[in-house]
Amino acid sequence: MDTRQLRTLVAIAEHGTFARAASIVNLTPSAVSQQIHALEQELDTPLFNRESRPPSLNLQGLKMLETARQVLNLVEETRGIFSGGRTASTLNIGSVRTSTIGLLPKAIVAIRHEYPELNVNLRVGLSSALVSDVNADRLDLAVVAEHASVSRNMLWSPFIREPLVAIAPPGSPPLPTAQLLEALPFIRFGSDVPLAAMINNELTRLGINVRDIAEIDTISAIVECVAAGLGASIVPDIAVRNNPRGMRILPFGEPQVFRQIGTIQRAGSAKSELLMALHNKLAEMAGEFGIYLK
Repeated sequence: MDTRQLRTLVAIAEHGTFARAASIVNLTPSAVSQQIHALEQELDTPLFNRESRPPSLNLQGLKMLETARQVLNLVEETRGIFSGGRTASTLNIGSVRTSTIGLLPKAIVAIRHEYPELNVNLRVGLSSALVSDVNADRLDLAVVAEHASVSRNMLWSPFIREPLVAIAPPGSPPLPTAQLLEALPFIRFGSDVPLAAMINNELTRLGINVRDIAEIDTISAIVECVAAGLGASIVPDIAVRNNPRGMRILPFGEPQVFRQIGTIQRAGSAKSELLMALHNKLAEMAGEFGIYLK
């Protein structure tokens, strides 16, 4: 058994057929078949159901796929450790589209100063897809909200716990939060994410009757609309940190509501040291609301 066979197995799983995998690992389809046959002989068990077309991984094949990914990650990490004391590795990172996404590029730049040979690939997507990709080893780490569904073989660790705030245009009357939200047109965060549900649930619980003027699915756009005078809204604190537009900002919730964003990774990842470093950089960028791993 060697790493070439393992890379071929992973390529087949990710690209669906022996022929597509062959182009990825720079082999002929015949050579791919020979590698898989040799691997099956060494393990003394078939890894594919060859009655289907194209052949699909059977139960033993799926188990071997998970092992192959772990071994390849460990090999890559080991090479980095012995490459002149520098980490020559790649991190594949995913993130939900959230106001904290502004922290992620800063954290990546900061960690690359410490690990100059580190390569980073970043993808933005929906939390469900990101969690699935971490579980399947297509991503090393993903930034997701607190209520994302996480299986037992993965670790979710918050790097920020921040309050929600009500925001109103500059010059708004000095009213309490509930009265201000009812007095002004309301810009609703219209998105199928935990933060939107959290806001809507607290509005309902407090009996605050808002008058919608707009429904927008990005926090940054909501902030721009409030600053321009369109109406009031509710956003995470980080979205209006430093408040350069002079908006009126008040605590939201009784008691004030907090939301968490964290990182998710596979338990026992070979890149755990790098992933912890990135997590703590995110916590550092989060300022007073950051949560560090130890």
